[in-house]
Amino acid sequence: SCFAFSSGMAAVASLILAHKSPVKMLIPSDIYHGIPTQLHSALNDHGIVHETVDMTNCDEVRQRVRNHTERENESGGSLIVWIETPSNPLCQVTDIRGVCDVVRELQASSTNTNARVTTVVDSTWAPPCITQPLLLGADAVLHSGTKYLGGHSDVLLGIVSSSPFNSNGKWLSHRLASVQKSVGAVASPLECWLTMRGLRTLHLRVERQCQTAMQLANFLEENGSVLKVHYPGLKSHPQHEVATRQMVGKNTRRTDTIHNDSM
Repeated sequence: SCFAFSSGMAAVASLILAHKSPVKMLIPSDIYHGIPTQLHSALNDHGIVHETVDMTNCDEVRQRVRNHTERENESGGSLIVWIETPSNPLCQVTDIRGVCDVVRELQASSTNTNARVTTVVDSTWAPPCITQPLLLGADAVLHSGTKYLGGHSDVLLGIVSSSPFNSNGKWLSHRLASVQKSVGAVASPLECWLTMRGLRTLHLRVERQCQTAMQLANFLEENGSVLKVHYPGLKSHPQHEVATRQMVGKNTRRTDTIHNDSM
């Protein structure tokens, strides 16, 4: 099922509220600032807690999830493993299939049947023509339609798609429908129409953006004034191999660390 919300952050909040309390989140150490801001402010007062983890390290994720399924959740509740790939701003790439396999394995072996662990992927920086997280095992995928899906800087919209392939995804679909109906953070008809217009040219825009980003990344990596270029398409990127497996065309975004003696 797919749900359209009035903004990306409304989609984030609705996804979290769709889970049964107590809710705990594992979020990447590098993540879009709006999410920890929301967790520290509005949601913190409602008992929603979070921990940061190096989401590119599947062994670390495994240990954190095991702690939850074996010890921390005997009375029930939810753990949300929140993946953002590529991350904002450092373009870290998480192995979606690897993390989802870890979660599925631990859930299957856990004796705590009250523990529900869901995997959510914020794929805003990798639109569907680059990465399709639901086919890699995720329970839900989120997009800020304001960015690539809309594509014309005139849309405010968030999208959540739940997986039809697993029980968590089907469960989330019913829960999200209830939250959206109750809370009312629904996208307007105009925003939906503008996003549909943008989707018609998404594959063309992203293809050209990837080509341009790759050229800029190569140019900047050879520039002596640039200390580091964070771009998954470069072989020097620490998760280049993962990006090659799960991303078509790599990514349109890039982060640069610039050295300037005058600063």
